[in-house]
Amino acid sequence: MDRLDAMRAFVAVADRGGFAEAARRLRLSPAAVTRAVAALEDRLGLVLFHRTTRSVRLTERGAIYLKTCRQILADIEDGERRARGQDAAPRGLLTIAAPILFGRLHVLPIVESLLHAHPGLAVRLTLSDRDVHLAEGGVDVAVRIGELADSALIAIKVAEVRRVLVASPAYLRARGTPANPEALAGHDLIVFEGIEATSEWRFGPAGGTAFKVLPRLTVNNGDAAIAAAEAGLGVTRAVSYQVREGLAAGRLCLVLHDLAPPSIPVSLLHLASRQGSANLAAFLSAARERFRTHPVAAI
Repeated sequence: MDRLDAMRAFVAVADRGGFAEAARRLRLSPAAVTRAVAALEDRLGLVLFHRTTRSVRLTERGAIYLKTCRQILADIEDGERRARGQDAAPRGLLTIAAPILFGRLHVLPIVESLLHAHPGLAVRLTLSDRDVHLAEGGVDVAVRIGELADSALIAIKVAEVRRVLVASPAYLRARGTPANPEALAGHDLIVFEGIEATSEWRFGPAGGTAFKVLPRLTVNNGDAAIAAAEAGLGVTRAVSYQVREGLAAGRLCLVLHDLAPPSIPVSLLHLASRQGSANLAAFLSAARERFRTHPVAAI
């Protein structure tokens, strides 16, 4: 195995968190992957991973070397894409990151269409309600919901959604429906940490009215917050696409919807260095068509 293949093996172990998992991804034997990483360590005179019987973790020097390897491999892939031409057929691995529920509802159908259309393409879809770092995570394209900070990333807006408050009909019958933001002080509030970057919920056309949230229940998963609201545990704030089904089925009701803040964008982000990628171009084309024919409308 040459040095570039050894770098690919090292990156795969770091991404997958183990030698056996990396071997399956690379379609190699675990022994071959282990030898490749050991050869890199011998060449560098460094230990790249802390190895135990239960886990494989990057050392501090290993984390530094990982960034270098990602950049080298990305530059090689970019050069190959440019040599083949931008119209080359998608092939190899495309890595996508998206929020959990949005990914299941709206990104997975795009992936399905791509896999059917391009036999040479493989996809790694990572679903998490935490934002990932594209370069460090080896991510080709990510879905972000919300206003974007200025960065070197290229953003393509594909939809708009809205943050809304919801509660179950049973909860509202028992506790009453809040007539204004101040009335929320008398209610049980459920907070989803992935959405709540601050301790305030904002209301009004310009989001100018702020209410300080003192949650009774805090969770780190949007599905859990919505399930808790459906179970009658209180009022929660979610993104409109997350509660559309519950609202349609009558399990949830909108709260203070006339004071909802402005809609927020759904964007596809990618590094400028990926612009020549046939894989990325195929995904963006399929995504535009998907969101055109299946719009994600704000409530």
